[in-house]
Amino acid sequence: MEPNKCPQFPADLEYQSGFGNHLSSEAIAGALPPGQNSPLLCPYGLYAEQISGTAFTAPRKLNLRSWLYRIKPSVTHEPFKPRVPSHEKLVSEFNQSNSSANPTQLRWKPVEIPELPTDFIDGLQTVCGAGSSYLRHGYAIHMYTANKSMDDCAFCNADGDFLIVPQKGRLWITTECGRLQVSPGEIVVLPQGFRFAVNLPDGPSRGYVAEIFGTHFQLPDLGPIGANGLAAPRDFLVPTAWFEESSRPGYTIVQKFGGELFTAKQDFSPFNVVAWHGNYAPFKYDLSKFCPYNTVLVDHSDPSINTVLTAPTDKPGVALLDFVIFPPRWLVAEHTFRPPYYHRNCMSEFMGLIYGGYEAKADGFLPGGASLHNCMTPHGPDTKTYEATIARGNEAGPQRIAETMAFMFESCLIPRVCQWALESPLKDDDYYQCWIGLKSHFTREATNGQLSDVRNCHDESGTGGHRG
Repeated sequence: MEPNKCPQFPADLEYQSGFGNHLSSEAIAGALPPGQNSPLLCPYGLYAEQISGTAFTAPRKLNLRSWLYRIKPSVTHEPFKPRVPSHEKLVSEFNQSNSSANPTQLRWKPVEIPELPTDFIDGLQTVCGAGSSYLRHGYAIHMYTANKSMDDCAFCNADGDFLIVPQKGRLWITTECGRLQVSPGEIVVLPQGFRFAVNLPDGPSRGYVAEIFGTHFQLPDLGPIGANGLAAPRDFLVPTAWFEESSRPGYTIVQKFGGELFTAKQDFSPFNVVAWHGNYAPFKYDLSKFCPYNTVLVDHSDPSINTVLTAPTDKPGVALLDFVIFPPRWLVAEHTFRPPYYHRNCMSEFMGLIYGGYEAKADGFLPGGASLHNCMTPHGPDTKTYEATIARGNEAGPQRIAETMAFMFESCLIPRVCQWALESPLKDDDYYQCWIGLKSHFTREATNGQLSDVRNCHDESGTGGHRG
């Protein structure tokens, strides 16, 4: 489907707001049954259908489910069959047969838009991941490129939630709960089990996808920050009910199940939900609304201070996957190396760049590109960034980082890297060179009074050891 032929979305598309709220929406007034979820006869002859994102007995504060009132139920389709052709570059089970352990710092140039007609489904390629969709624990990180809208088909991910980060081109996403327009600088979360179609109003599109198995995204706790800050719940937008009722012979449902694709035919659009209510629904978020926090005296804050969403594990404070951003903000710390510090992390860090530059890399990290710094692999500012920062000295005034939006997917699980990502011509084999130029600045003559402080410490202790 050509960009100018894809279904038109209204310019003033309406949304509901609130993260995790129990919401309700009707495309036709009175379509929601009053007082109960599943009456013998629903208004307007609709079918009642529940979609559960958690087990029935999950704690109430974590329980996710919605009721959909639709013209025909989603069960009305032919049997699923393996998709032909299969998708060899989509992975949900990570092992030695399809991916490799690699502790080297990795970086990729922006993914190229394909020449052949490619929709969102065929444009997905897994870069790395860990765990298993069958075992309901793990994640996968994909890149997508597309140049055509999804035509007469919908996608359903039975394996987990998709968090999509567009980098180039808007996405018009039709879901069973309604429609979402998602632009670069925004994100969208499509929960496990929902059927959706992606159209491309701007033509070629590119971006990043994080997929999580066995859990769902939450807002991070704010702790001592207090009741406000970071991503505000009210800024998360959920679609309003919208439906199609026309006959669609040969319509195809493409289902991702255990990392494999299956197809089933039906004669109607899956987007036939006239009304719905619940707390399990797709949502989007504008990253420019994020309220960042930062140090106001000395040192560089840990990147966790910029967490937008987190997918927790059973261990307190340990994430299956965090979504962290590096937005425009002020740097004001005194006597401080302001770029991100040099680091070895028990977590693994996958980074992408939506637009602008990244403060720790003067060259080579481009919008649409990506990097992976695996568990305990050293990383940090490149040589140019380090030298330029030191040259500014201790008297550098406040500095505003502007016109940039980088992000990070961070996980406690060690990702295995897919072979096609390691063999890609877009992999920057010279990435390591950005640190090779770091030279020793060590001198026994301390500066800024440091030497006298050290001597005083030795003199007063008498042993040169730690003073009590």
